[in-house]
Formats: sequence, structure tokens, C-alpha cells
Amino acid sequence: MELLKFVRRRSFLSELVYTALNIGLALAIVLTVYYTESVTLGIALVLISKWRILAVRPRYWYANFLSNLVDIIVSVSVVILLYTITQSPVGLSQELTLLGVGTLLYIFWLLVVKPRSKRSFMVAQAGVATLLGTWALFTVSFSWPVSLVVIAMWLIGYSAARHVLSTYDEETYTLFLSLVWGLILAEIGWVAYHWTIAYSLPLTTSLLIPQVSIIGVLVGFLAYKCYDSFYHHQKIRMADVILPLLFTISSILVLVIIFNRVGTAI
Repeated sequence: MELLKFVRRRSFLSELVYTALNIGLALAIVLTVYYTESVTLGIALVLISKWRILAVRPRYWYANFLSNLVDIIVSVSVVILLYTITQSPVGLSQELTLLGVGTLLYIFWLLVVKPRSKRSFMVAQAGVATLLGTWALFTVSFSWPVSLVVIAMWLIGYSAARHVLSTYDEETYTLFLSLVWGLILAEIGWVAYHWTIAYSLPLTTSLLIPQVSIIGVLVGFLAYKCYDSFYHHQKIRMADVILPLLFTISSILVLVIIFNRVGTAI
């Protein structure tokens, strides 16, 4: 009985420390970005927080890096978007509100979404990485060479696909399909680089979300539903994908045909 109490006490303390460290990381990032106006220092904090990647034998470093890549993409994207808020021509109260909301959402990611290993959460994690990764990329890459944007989009697509496929027992085609999805997202990124439309958020007009971010998530969700159907039935059943297909196509058509008129070119 005493042993059980001891184990529970240690478990509670571990959870408490884990929660405090993650909240501390989020606060440290937003304060660093706000007071120094430096993306580099914010990203450095993210990378330092990933020290456990290297806390094993060197032969496991690459595998650890790949398994943490989605979280790294999300965290770096959060830093970039927080920095964008600090550079936006908005009032102090609105700036602090946006920074606070962004920090709370990041804490929610660290404490609720990221630790989960169920397939539904893993898919959500990949979707968040795709959304925020492309959002941050197209926010800062307007003066970059197109080759860098394409490579970054490929990395986002590869990491998201690998993250989802790792939840399935079938590992034969994981690498191949991840590479293919990275290529598809890279091609979407190439098109978006030459024709980028962004939409302002409801609460602010200074933070724009690129159209390519929404399209990337929609197409990625459709690809996931197709693979999931094939995995369970050895073929893609129309009954499994018809609703995601119609939703994706209709959403993209609405974005391209209707919302392009109210979007902003970036």
C-alpha cells in the first residue's frame, strides 16, 4: 500500500513538473520575442528545449529528430507568428491580447495535443504542423528564393505524412509515401509562391493566414482518409472518401473563386 502511494506521489510530482516546464517554456518564448524582438532567440529556446533528442546514443539522434520534427515545426512557427504580431501596426492592447491568445494556444498544444499518441491526435498534430508551418513560412518568405520555399514545404509535407503513417502497422511504404506527400506539398508551395492570397483573421487585420495553409490541410485530410480506407479494405472505398472529397473540393472552390476577391495578395 505504501508503495502504491509512493508511486502515485511520484507520478503526480512528475506531471506537475512537466506542466510547469511546458508553461515556463511558452512564457519564456513569448517574453523573449516581445522584449527582444528577435526570432533567433525564440527559435534557440525551442531548440534548447529539445535537448532530450541528443540525450541518447548518437545512432538514435536521427530517429529522435524525425519523431520530434512535427513539434519542432509547430514551435518554430509559433515563434515566427508571435514575432509577426510584435511587428504589426496595432495598438498595445490588441498586441498583448493576440500574444496572450497565441501563448495560451501554444500551451494547449504542449499540454493537451502533443502528448497524445492516439491516431486521431496524431492526425491532428500533423494537421496543426501543416497549417502553422505553411502559415509561418509564407509570412516570412516573400523575399526568399523559390527553391528555399519549395524545400521547406517538402519538409513540412514529409514530416506530417510520416507522423500520420507511423500510427499504422504497415511500414513498407511509409518512407515512400512520406516522400511523395512531401513532393506534392512542395508543388503546391511552388504554385503558391507565385500566386499567394491571404485572409485577415476576424479579430485583427494585421495577421494574415495564407490560402495555401488552408488548402494544404484540406488536401492532407483527404489523403489521410484515402490511405485509411485503403489500409483497412485493401482498396479506397468511395463510401469512406466521398464526404471528405466533396468537402475538400467545395472548400477549395469557395476559396479560389469567391474568397480571392476579399483576400490580400502577399
